[in-house]
Amino acid sequence: FYIFRSVDEDRIIKYKAAVKIQSWFRGCRVRAYLRYLNKMVIVIQKWWRGYLSRRSFRKMVETAYFIMKMNFYNEMAVRIQKRWRGYYVRKYIHNYYALKKYLEAISVNNEIVRGEIQEYVEMKENEEKRKDLEKKEKEKKYQARKMHYLLSTEQIAGIYNSPLRKSPDPMELLLRESKPLSHRRQQMKSSFSSELYDWPTCKRPPTFSSAQPLPPIDRQKPQGPFRDTAEVLQQRYKPLEPTLRVATSINSVEKARDEMKKEEWRNRIHDNKFLPFSSYHKNEKYDPSIHRSGKYVQETYGTKHFREVQPKKWIAGKVSHCIFTLAHENKPSKNYGKT
Repeated sequence: FYIFRSVDEDRIIKYKAAVKIQSWFRGCRVRAYLRYLNKMVIVIQKWWRGYLSRRSFRKMVETAYFIMKMNFYNEMAVRIQKRWRGYYVRKYIHNYYALKKYLEAISVNNEIVRGEIQEYVEMKENEEKRKDLEKKEKEKKYQARKMHYLLSTEQIAGIYNSPLRKSPDPMELLLRESKPLSHRRQQMKSSFSSELYDWPTCKRPPTFSSAQPLPPIDRQKPQGPFRDTAEVLQQRYKPLEPTLRVATSINSVEKARDEMKKEEWRNRIHDNKFLPFSSYHKNEKYDPSIHRSGKYVQETYGTKHFREVQPKKWIAGKVSHCIFTLAHENKPSKNYGKT
């Protein structure tokens, strides 16, 4: 085989062997490079995902810290407002001596009202007793008229006029003064006449019988398209069917407005929360309540003035400037926060 092979064939065989070796070597290098690229990609993804997870965790921690800080600020603001409002109400609104006078006036007024109620109750009791006595007297007189036949005569003494008594019984005297009870005759009314009387006066609705009336004996039915009498009367005296305008009340619009006013009065008003980092409340003017202070007149409760405003006793000209200083200077008692 090697003897008869030419030079070209040897060259082709060597070339094929070289190509196979080069292809195998290049494949090894490419696979090694791909493994290296895969490893680098994994490293890059690991670093990127770690960065994303750390950033999201940091953002979550910052959000939780911000919420916790806002809740703390709101709680502290509520405490400061509670201390200041308690101090302001105790010093300028609820006057002890005015409250004492008001309670004394209420106690006097209650005594007067209680006495009037007691007099009214006694008057009602006396009136009820008088009505009961009149009713019993009337019943006794009716019984005397009803039992007038028990009155004693000159020959025979009655049961209430016993000979063993020194004086006659009071019932005997009542029988002598009363007249005998007469019996009235009952008037018989025909049902047909009463029905005819009730129809035009509208005292009761007419009743129509569904049964067919009997034909007359010596009279034949007239010829022609005549309707039945009961059907004609039923159509004539049919009940009234009012329209929607008649059935609706006249004051329906006023009633609806009153209900709307009651619903608006029942709704609550929510205050905005304290926001320390916003400038929304900086330019807002303080509006005092009508029931706590008055510029022109004083609020009256009963017969005395209950709430009074005394600007001369104020520490500063503006109330808002004294919030934090008064909260620190006037320290409340230990049991103040529990009330």
